[in-house]
This record gives sequence, structure tokens and C-alpha cells, in this order.
Amino acid sequence: MWGRGVMEKGVTGRLDPLTADPRRLETDLGALMQHILVYSDSLSWGIIPTTRKRLPFDQRWPGVMEMSLCSSGKKVRVVEDCLNGRRTVWDDPFKPGRNGLVGLAQRIEIHSPLELVVLMLGTNDFQSMHEHNAWHSSQGIVVLVSAIRNAPIEPGMAVPQVLVVAPPAIQTPKGPVAPKFEGGERKCVGLAAAYRKVCEEIGCNFFDAGSVVTSSKVDGVHLDLEQHLALGIAVSRVVEPLLTKKVL
Repeated sequence: MWGRGVMEKGVTGRLDPLTADPRRLETDLGALMQHILVYSDSLSWGIIPTTRKRLPFDQRWPGVMEMSLCSSGKKVRVVEDCLNGRRTVWDDPFKPGRNGLVGLAQRIEIHSPLELVVLMLGTNDFQSMHEHNAWHSSQGIVVLVSAIRNAPIEPGMAVPQVLVVAPPAIQTPKGPVAPKFEGGERKCVGLAAAYRKVCEEIGCNFFDAGSVVTSSKVDGVHLDLEQHLALGIAVSRVVEPLLTKKVL
């Protein structure tokens, strides 16, 4: 995880926390590091298709994004809040806590100050127990963006920008997840277009993950290793111009 090592060396190479003026230390560290929250589901958590195992940070797309941004000279820290099975705004009838709206404002408050929130949800809206379509999920995204923008952050902290990433379309589900996602390839049709439309309406940044990756060849739902790598690089290129320049 060389990306985080670079950032830590960059900080300790400039400031000694044991001897620096605390006021200067607080100011300089705040100016140096920018925080990005990735709020997502198992596609970003890094589940390895057909298993319950997880890719390491430097192979998951949020980690790849962090390392790519650091290598370009940005000083960033990516915070992952990625829960398997998370929907946009609906409950899972079998597992509690999968409604993406519940607690979102408090997560923004917890991790503030944030420069950016990357929101990548929607795939689980199309599980077999739901009859949602792309329009339904796009409306869920609007609600989530509103919650982020209206979170009770501390006075003087900036409201974070939001980047909505449309997940790649579900293909024919295979393996252990097939019953859970039966019919998902039909229900998710038009998701990227629906997300793009609402993002234009609410003035939100948008990226279509399906423009650079497809869902897993193994299970038709998640991301394979090479897709994590490609998506992390692609999203970093979208994110980089959104980050304000902050240098010591």
C-alpha cells in the first residue's frame, strides 16, 4: 500500500508532531491532506466473486484510486464505507442495515471535513426480492445526494462535492449469487442513463463505470481483479480535477 506510505512520509518529512507548534501542525496537516469518502456496496468492498473473501486495499478500486492520485502529486486519504448488500434507499428483508440512507448524514459528519464523496450504489436495488427499475434507483440517488449535502457538519466546514458513479450493468447472474440476483440484468437496464439525467438535474458530478469495465465474468454481478484496477485508474482521472489545490 505504497500510496499511504507516500502520504505519511510526506507529512513526517515536513513536520515533527512532537516539536511543532500545535497550531501550525493543525493548520498544515489540514491543508495537506484531503479526504475522500467512498460510500458503496460489495462492488467497492472488494468481494472476490463466488467467495466471501476480500481483495486487499491496494487491489480494490478505492485503493487503486488513492494510489493513483498520490502518484500524481495529490495528498489524499480514501475512507471506505462499503457494505455488502447496501441498497440506495431500501431495506433488505433478510439482513438489517442495508438501507443506504439510514445513518448517511452521520457518516458525513463523522468523517468531515471531506473534499469529496464518491457514491456508487444501485446494484443491490435489483436483487430478486425487489421489482425496482433504473428510474427507481435514480430517485434513490437523488435522496442520498441530498442527505450528503444537508448533513450536520461543523460550522465552517465545506459541504463535500459528490461524484455519483453508476455501477456496471448486471450480466446473467451465476454461481451462489444467481438466486439473489435473478432477473437483475433485466431490471437494471438504463441505469447509467437514468443516473446521468438526475445528476444533470441536481448539479452533481457523474461517471459511468460501465464505460470502462463490465460486471464480473465469474458471477455477472461483482468486479474481478482487473476490473478493480481499471476502474480505480479511471475514477482517479475523474476525481483529480475535482480536488482543489492545497499545498504547504
